[in-house]
Amino acid sequence: MIEAIAFSIVGFVLMELSGWAIHKYLMHGPLWNIHKTHHEHSESFFELNDLFSLLFGSIAILLIFLGIGELDYRFWMGIGISAYGMLYFFLHDVLIHRRVKWLDKPRTGFLKGIFKAHQAHHHSREKDGAVSFGLFWVPKKYFKDTEK
Repeated sequence: MIEAIAFSIVGFVLMELSGWAIHKYLMHGPLWNIHKTHHEHSESFFELNDLFSLLFGSIAILLIFLGIGELDYRFWMGIGISAYGMLYFFLHDVLIHRRVKWLDKPRTGFLKGIFKAHQAHHHSREKDGAVSFGLFWVPKKYFKDTEK
C-alpha cells in the first residue's frame, strides 16, 4: 500500500514538473500555434489547446492499462497523473478560467495565490513574455497578501 501511495505521488509530481517544462518550452515554443488558443478570447467552450489535456489523459490511461494486471508502478503512476488531471480541471478550468461556472474566483489563501499567478501568466497574449508556467509550483510572490 505504501508503494501504491508513493508511486501515485511520483506520478502527480512528475506531471507538475513535466507540465511546467512542456508549458514553458514547447507550448510557448514550437507548439505555440496550438497553445495560443488558450491565450486568446473565445466564445467557444473548447479550444485547440484542449488537445494537450487529451494527450496527458491518454498517457495516464495507457499507464493504468499497462499496469492494471499486476497493479504495478505503471498503474499507480497513471492514477497519480489522473489525480493531477482532475485537480487541474477543477483549479484551471473551473476556478481560474470559469469554463464551468460552478464556483466564484478564490478570494483568500493558497487558491488565490494560484489564481494570481495564472492571471500573471495570461497578462501576455504573446508567445514570449509569459511568466509562471506551473499550476501548483508558482513563485512565492503570488502568495503575498492572499489572506486579505
